[in-house]
Amino acid sequence: MANTPYPQSYYAASANAVTPRPVLQGEVETDVCVIGAGYTGLSSALFLLEHGFRVAVLEAAKVGFGASGRNGGQIVNGYSRDLETIARRYGPDKAQRLGEMSLEGGRIIRERVAKYNIACDLVDGGFFAAFTDKQVREMAHVKAHWETHGHSGLEMVSKAEVGRYVKSDRYVGGMIDKLGGHIHPLNLVLGEAAAVERLGGKIFEQSRVTGVDMGANPVVRTAKGSVVAKYVLVCGNAYLGNLLPKITDKMMPVSSQVMATEPLDPALIEEMLPANYCVEDANYVLDYYRRTADNRLLYGGGIGYGGQDPANLTGVIRPNMLKTFPQLANTKIEFAWSGNFALTLTRIPHMGKLADNVYFSHGDSGHGVTTTHLLGKILGEAVTGHSGRYDVWSSLQALPFPGGTTFRVPLTMLGAWWYGMRDKLGV
Repeated sequence: MANTPYPQSYYAASANAVTPRPVLQGEVETDVCVIGAGYTGLSSALFLLEHGFRVAVLEAAKVGFGASGRNGGQIVNGYSRDLETIARRYGPDKAQRLGEMSLEGGRIIRERVAKYNIACDLVDGGFFAAFTDKQVREMAHVKAHWETHGHSGLEMVSKAEVGRYVKSDRYVGGMIDKLGGHIHPLNLVLGEAAAVERLGGKIFEQSRVTGVDMGANPVVRTAKGSVVAKYVLVCGNAYLGNLLPKITDKMMPVSSQVMATEPLDPALIEEMLPANYCVEDANYVLDYYRRTADNRLLYGGGIGYGGQDPANLTGVIRPNMLKTFPQLANTKIEFAWSGNFALTLTRIPHMGKLADNVYFSHGDSGHGVTTTHLLGKILGEAVTGHSGRYDVWSSLQALPFPGGTTFRVPLTMLGAWWYGMRDKLGV
């Protein structure tokens, strides 16, 4: 079996020590088999190990190989759709329940970083940047609604105050989230994997799952071995491939591009991002950026529906970076990479069962850093017999993309073009 390396990202180049892990060979018997060693899978594994279960994790490549080790590293609370939209779509009771959970993913990250002493450059604070007065009004509306669900960490930012967070002329205001933040995402997932192993969990890398035999004791098969378990948790997200079509026909992989500059003069990056908050703008296809621990600017954006990468990874995002920070015109880009996240038609995560003892969670739709930690824990709760929160999520209707696998990409691109034009026109 080929050894799949990490992509050549800034994160891989600056990662903490990477522990080599074995390929699954022969038969392993356990309580719970987790498919996927990203945030969702490891969050569920940690919860279950803390509650006395035996856990084996199967990873097709390496721990954090997918979106968990490639993303923008931003702790953004909530979901890809605001709670008011969720209330209109699913009813006020379910919106209330999701609102109760909307800050938990960030809390789980901070608790595990502290409990397991994970070195991942955790910094508190996030800023949502607005290009138009309309976007400012929308943020104020979201803030007021979110506060009814107990989120007290939000503050509106006037145009005169933007410079406290971003020294750029592009924005007319925004909103800060004191409960947001940023991390080195690959080091976070590596630290979580190490915690899994300290608690007795087993992680097998380069062990792509080739099939799942359902039954009272399901069997998860790889090229060289198998795991017999009482429960299976499918946590492959955008990297699941065609293993389980009942899941993947309601998900579309979408790529996002990220780049990192050379290390900048500390005084320069302090001037650009004085509060060291992570930033994302309010456009439909948004840009996101932050400082790294070694004073680089890490800047992401762009979108590739269907998981297709552009020929030039920096071609979309570098011009946007220079619109934001024109003083970086002569700055070298040392790293550029992409990664896929799983998008659902509703932009709400999709949870459910393939059998009574085979659960899945995927489709965090761009808000994966926090929601994966929450939903992984909720999968673990369901296995322990506490399924109340799982039942809420699994009751949310998941719809297939119009046009099936053939036309889902062009139809989604058409919708994105429409919303992108609205952003440009300020309507």
